[in-house]
Amino acid sequence: MSRKSKEDISKIYQQMQDHICKEIELADGKGFFEEDIWQRPAGGGGRTRIFKNGNIIEKGGVAFSAVHGPTPDKILKKLKLDKADFFATGVSIVLHPKSPMVPIIHMNIRYFEMDNGVHWFGGGIDLTPHYVDQEDAKHFHLEVKKVCDQYDSSYYPKFKTWADDYFYLPHRDETRGIGGIFYDRLIAKDDEQFENILQFSLSLGRLFPEVYGHFMKKNSQLSFGENEKSWQSLRRGRYVEFNLVWDAGTKFGLDTNGRTESILMSMPPQAEWEYMHEPRVGSEEEYTQKHLKKGIDWLSLVK
Repeated sequence: MSRKSKEDISKIYQQMQDHICKEIELADGKGFFEEDIWQRPAGGGGRTRIFKNGNIIEKGGVAFSAVHGPTPDKILKKLKLDKADFFATGVSIVLHPKSPMVPIIHMNIRYFEMDNGVHWFGGGIDLTPHYVDQEDAKHFHLEVKKVCDQYDSSYYPKFKTWADDYFYLPHRDETRGIGGIFYDRLIAKDDEQFENILQFSLSLGRLFPEVYGHFMKKNSQLSFGENEKSWQSLRRGRYVEFNLVWDAGTKFGLDTNGRTESILMSMPPQAEWEYMHEPRVGSEEEYTQKHLKKGIDWLSLVK
């Protein structure tokens, strides 16, 4: 089995972007993606697709990129790499729903290679509900675990813990949501393992519209009022805080002179910050706040 080239992987990821956009449009039933093709002056480019006029999705993006060029010194120092040119390609997705009863979702699959032979895969998928529902959390984590187990039984527990640690706001002492999986610098030892990791990333891509389509259909039918919309705006604020302060992908994109508009497509259409806000005791908001913690076994339902 010969190893796929970086150009092959780039084409495969473009096809995955096409598949996901088509499925999300079908699930929404009204909205559509507008495409913005762009070039990176230092090398490469991409196509960013932004969701418009949705029935369920208020704002979202499915971005593909394939960029290359000299690796900035800041990246070399941070990742402890020898000086060489880099190539990076991947698909990154964030969807913000209109209804506070539908969760925010994020997925990223990516491949990184350097001229000196250094290479790795990274990615993950995580869910950020405005309101934590344990049945929904169990469904999400079970579907993610099924994909992981097809490739390596150690993936889910290892990558789930990694996601808990990564999607965490230290300044708030809370997780961004209910997590999922996250992995980075996953290096293949041979061509067979390389193909296995690539196929794992593609399986996550295929899972994305399936699992989110489930939540779009089910949760968009739930009623809500001004209280829930207000809470949604506050939770969106937390999402902004993580992406701007802690997210490594945001930092990598900006440090490599990436396209700012595409990098920041993950921002919600509207967010709020309320000074010293405390959820009402016994409320669904307080229940959610208490369950934004690391290490929760979402596959076991314990009230």
